[in-house]
Amino acid sequence: MKKILITTLLLLFTIFNSKIYSSEFNIKAKTVIMQDYLSGKILFEKEPDLKIFPASMTKIMTSIIAFELIKQGQLDLDEKFFISENAWRLSQAGYSSMFIMVGDQISVEKLLKGIIISSGNDACVALAEGIAGTEEEFAIMMTSKAKEIGMTNTNFANSSGINHPDNLSTVKDILIMSNYLIKNYPDFYEWFKEKEFTWDRTGGDPITQDNRNPLLYKNIGADGIKTGFLAYEKYSLASSIKKNNRRLIAVASGFETRNLRSKESQKLLIWGLTNYDTVEIAKKNIDFTELDVWLGQSDKLGVYSKTDIYKTIKKARLKKLKVEINYEGPIEAPVIKDSVVAKLLISYDGNILSEHNLFASKNIRKQNIISRILKSINYLIWGDV
Repeated sequence: MKKILITTLLLLFTIFNSKIYSSEFNIKAKTVIMQDYLSGKILFEKEPDLKIFPASMTKIMTSIIAFELIKQGQLDLDEKFFISENAWRLSQAGYSSMFIMVGDQISVEKLLKGIIISSGNDACVALAEGIAGTEEEFAIMMTSKAKEIGMTNTNFANSSGINHPDNLSTVKDILIMSNYLIKNYPDFYEWFKEKEFTWDRTGGDPITQDNRNPLLYKNIGADGIKTGFLAYEKYSLASSIKKNNRRLIAVASGFETRNLRSKESQKLLIWGLTNYDTVEIAKKNIDFTELDVWLGQSDKLGVYSKTDIYKTIKKARLKKLKVEINYEGPIEAPVIKDSVVAKLLISYDGNILSEHNLFASKNIRKQNIISRILKSINYLIWGDV
């Protein structure tokens, strides 16, 4: 087995630098989790599996269901839904609302913006009824999708997150949901950072409402995701920050006050940025390096990973990160494109973090018989492959 050690100084790593904070750290919330989006590493957690009422963070899944149907061609942004009395009642009940009226015909796009930016509970019901017929049926779709993407401790009982004993989740599951949203619907995700939405309502002047996410106004790179509040659960926030091509996602619930939600969520995200580096090791479908080939029509073979590979490490610990390529080398021709020809091993401080297949980037045929004989003789004499 031939082994190539690639030191961290030679790799084209993407490093995001900033100063180091103390290792002692806590967040004033009941349950918290934070993840590096690119590497998937959990940077901080506190009671991440504690059951919570997700409140308006529920609306992330409401939006995902609509986004998926649009992507599949089963729903159009300009399609209009009639507003039922059931949906209208929520705009009169003291909840956050888009302020729709019975009998209105409102486009899917307007309803989604009313949900995402204005946090309209009435818009949630209208969208749910338009898609599934009833909110109850829509909630079944939401729970099914949650299970599909790995949210194993979640049950949705409505589309808005208003009080219901069976509308339950965890911050870990909401993190999974938020990650799924950003990864699969990046264009629609842009709506989550819009700071205001104006609805030209029936029977009154247009109403403009601000996005309730306090981090959007702090100039720290926050671009989502969703706030929540219930009297029992107190204040919650699923948030994301993007800085220098690096993204962190955090979910926390049980802040005692609105001010603490803002202050502590910002503290959490900044702590993640300042205490860790994100390292780019390989980009999906791009040659990672070249390996030697024996008796082939080409002497070199590019190899690639089928997935992006990132690692997150603590600041000032880069020297402890090692990357090795293991392969039977030189690789004997013929080589079939996309076949596994090597292993990429990533270790930190002597411990293996992960192992990844590396694939051949092209076909390489054997040399003709005369060339193979001459090369073999040359190897016997000079030891040159």
